[in-house]
Amino acid sequence: MKRTIIMLLGLLAMVAFAGEKETITVKGSDTMVILAQRWAEKYMEAHPDVTIQVTGGGSGVGLSALINGATDIANSSRPIKGSEREKLKQRFNSLGVEVKTAKDGLSVYLNDACPVRELSHAQLKGSYTGQITNWKALGGPDAKIITYGRENSSGTYVYFRDFVLGGQDFAASVQTLPGTAAVVNAVAKDKLGIGYGGAAYAKGIRMAAVKKDNNSKAYEPNAQTVKDDTYPITRYLYMYLRSRPTGAMKAYIDWILSSEGQDLVTKVGYFPIK
Repeated sequence: MKRTIIMLLGLLAMVAFAGEKETITVKGSDTMVILAQRWAEKYMEAHPDVTIQVTGGGSGVGLSALINGATDIANSSRPIKGSEREKLKQRFNSLGVEVKTAKDGLSVYLNDACPVRELSHAQLKGSYTGQITNWKALGGPDAKIITYGRENSSGTYVYFRDFVLGGQDFAASVQTLPGTAAVVNAVAKDKLGIGYGGAAYAKGIRMAAVKKDNNSKAYEPNAQTVKDDTYPITRYLYMYLRSRPTGAMKAYIDWILSSEGQDLVTKVGYFPIK
């Protein structure tokens, strides 16, 4: 009887040990959420001892969660701000660790019926700051431009504001939507609409070619133009951590940067960093 009890306790201990899983939480960029989910699903198939939980909410939300200790990894479609690094330092005595995981051609979405094929930085800036309000000024019909964009917690919002609008505020007329898919959906239904977001979401609409100025050549975002940075709105997609990764988290990030992880980047619609 005693021997049976000992064996039973040993068996229960083995089951309990076998049931233990390493959990990695990932939160942030909506631009990256589909890619992050694909990475997690593929990795967990081969590593059943690891659970990876992925949620969106926006880059700012993810970085706030990292600072507050509520997530292991923050996904961000923009670089971390100096003020965010300072908060990490104050709380964790660390400036954080940045991992570039993919590249994206931040795309300008147009309705299929829109006759405009290319736009300059200045035209995009004018349209989103309210200085240009009619498609006629962009080579289109004599009609009002309907601009769609992201909410201010979005890294894509911040990147577009900083690098396309030169830090100027968006016009009050810009219709803010809760995710890139919503922006694409709005433009797909609106012949006078224009939007912006990640290249992977560009389904059912057309992407405009973009040029730095009137004397430059316009480029569409594709594997070559994003790789060599000739597409003017090329950006990195990041993961941020509080400290240098170890154990299961390091193994996961190493896999993301491997050929297998980067192949998924291409399949989702973004561009590998290698």
